[in-house]
Amino acid sequence: MAQFAEPILHVDMDSFFVEVERLGDPGLIGVPVAVGGTGGRGVVASASYEARAFGVRSAMPVGEARRRCPSLTVVSPEHGRYAEVSSTVFDIMRSFTPIVEGISIDEAFLDVSGLRLHYPSPLVVAARIRSAIRDQVGLPSSVGIASTKFIAKMASKHAKPDGLLRVASGTELEFLHPLDVSELWGVGSATRRQLDGLGIRTIGDVARAPMSLLESRLGTGAARHLSDLAHARDPRRVEERAGARSVSAENTFASDLADIDVIERETLRLCDQVAARLARSGVAGHSVMLKVRFSDFATISRSSRSEAPVAHTGDIWNTARSLLDRAEIAGRGIRLLGIAVGDLVDGASARQLVLGNERRNAAAEAVDEVRERFGAAAVIPARIAPTTWDREDRSRPDR
Repeated sequence: MAQFAEPILHVDMDSFFVEVERLGDPGLIGVPVAVGGTGGRGVVASASYEARAFGVRSAMPVGEARRRCPSLTVVSPEHGRYAEVSSTVFDIMRSFTPIVEGISIDEAFLDVSGLRLHYPSPLVVAARIRSAIRDQVGLPSSVGIASTKFIAKMASKHAKPDGLLRVASGTELEFLHPLDVSELWGVGSATRRQLDGLGIRTIGDVARAPMSLLESRLGTGAARHLSDLAHARDPRRVEERAGARSVSAENTFASDLADIDVIERETLRLCDQVAARLARSGVAGHSVMLKVRFSDFATISRSSRSEAPVAHTGDIWNTARSLLDRAEIAGRGIRLLGIAVGDLVDGASARQLVLGNERRNAAAEAVDEVRERFGAAAVIPARIAPTTWDREDRSRPDR
């Protein structure tokens, strides 16, 4: 039987956080919804298509989103639930092919070339995957089908919402060249201004531009990268990465943080939230990442990977504290902090690999059991627990 001419799928869940929230609250269906921080400086993490019609977008301040869409419903994110649903979605994809490259919690590339003996075309495979996700999880997804990763991802974007698009082998340039140049990977606002100065508006314009002209404005590396994409050249293979997903928590603060003790306490609080979400999802992870956004909106990240997987608050905090030292935060106001644990593995199996910590693991598992029964706030680290003064202060009628 002949090989599939378009063996690569890009599966992208539509408005993933919003659609997960709608599973638990049908009242959110059909109305403008955003998932994001509800405080004065919160940002939109995901917006429904009803909200997008008003101009609401991811990473937009919630206040601006409400101004654009007065009827907007804003829901606080529940990352543990998203991780659980994501795990189910990835399991469904891996039930079709083991070659799944997760690139975020809600999207992945799949190599379905090995399914040519079982399905007549990759189009049928994609349709079956979408149906399985809809039937088993209740969520919409969009799928792009192509001969390369770049074209497959572009196709899934143009299939949204809740659609399917195949770019037949040999028609890639016909699909690409009419599109706006901003759709090329690597074209941000600065590069767009440079291309505008050259009169380049579409991807086809990039393909037709002399390489020397592009290099004079963009530099050799960027020029060659964009030219390759504009000619649909993308030799990358789909690489199985079982640990591509992560569990995270972050907080945007009402006022900038400057005191190191407060910064450490808030980081520890995030580590504890991530630990609780890992426990609910039954996973552990080999990598810990710290995200810091400063008052001037500059954002940095620091990460560390260990051979032994981490899942409990203390282990995550030990790594996060060293990452804070590496972030060189002294003297800079902090607007946002985030903690993520990635390279996920099964939590029960992970505990069996870590020897010599039986008493600590037993204590951590007891905490997990209490939280599962009484909620995540039932047990918290002493350092982030309210002090007597805090409780008395909050109870005063003039506060």
